[in-house]
Amino acid sequence: MSHSILKKEHQLGLGGVAIGTAFENITDEQSQKILQEAWDLDIRHYDTSPWYGLTKSERRFGEFLNDKNRKDFVFSTKIGRLFTPVHKSEVPPTMWKNPLDFDFKHMYTADAVKKSIEDSLERTGLDYIDIVYIHDLSEDQVGDRYDYYMKQAKEGAFKVLSKLRDEGVIKAWGMGVNKIEPILDCIEAADPDICLSATQYSILEHEDAVDRLLPAVKKAGVKLVSGAGYNSGFITGRDRYNYKDVIPKGMTEKRDKIAQIAKKYDIDIITAAMHFVLAADEFVAIIPGASSTDQVQSNVKAWKSETHADFWNELKSEGLIYEKAQIPA
Repeated sequence: MSHSILKKEHQLGLGGVAIGTAFENITDEQSQKILQEAWDLDIRHYDTSPWYGLTKSERRFGEFLNDKNRKDFVFSTKIGRLFTPVHKSEVPPTMWKNPLDFDFKHMYTADAVKKSIEDSLERTGLDYIDIVYIHDLSEDQVGDRYDYYMKQAKEGAFKVLSKLRDEGVIKAWGMGVNKIEPILDCIEAADPDICLSATQYSILEHEDAVDRLLPAVKKAGVKLVSGAGYNSGFITGRDRYNYKDVIPKGMTEKRDKIAQIAKKYDIDIITAAMHFVLAADEFVAIIPGASSTDQVQSNVKAWKSETHADFWNELKSEGLIYEKAQIPA
């Protein structure tokens, strides 16, 4: 297994959703400032996808990383959709505020994987990709075509990615999904190294992952990277939860209660959220996005901050953290 690719210094990465204009129309100039800030603060783990901004985020990362020594950073991107240029009027409606002019289709065949990786290398201008995640092959994205696409991936993507890893073209691969099932299905059918688990494990919501996901990946020797560890900004006070505008019942109260207890110990909720995720042995990294240089700074500050055992014990005794969840030592 080649998950040792993510060393201790890669524990905090930068995710590329916001840079793809997910929540606001971040300009090229702003995106380069965010990336520069991350670099200046020693972040050397970057994650993006051609899906973000319909190839925009990938291009922005590539533009920034192009003059850097390739051995100095770890770069991950994703496969699962192929993109074709279209007229502006034909761009499909998506979550992106200012995407590029592309249409896309989901594809998980061997040929689609190879084409997707070639396209990503061309867009970024990089020589190689360290980690390739199979993106959005989960029910929340492909609906009732899940079984169809999973079969396609078992016959195509899984095999070709293992082959590319064994040939040294990529260093590691796994699923990049917002649900638990696809990771379990992948582990059963193939030999992934590392999976990006988004929206499944946060200080606010982790019970299901503790019971089902963590034991399975531990047994398989697969590591995890956390996406949306702040529930896509909800923890920091945004009016959205896991990329949606509907806030689940009781979550606002739960967040506010955790924040209140954290304040008592002089800990901010971002620090608590980040250290909670990284306390689980299975999680080797967390990759929060950033739509400003301030957010990059607060992530780095949180990463370098200490927490107190008494704080975690109080959260457990108040029933705010699942009793089986790992907490910082």
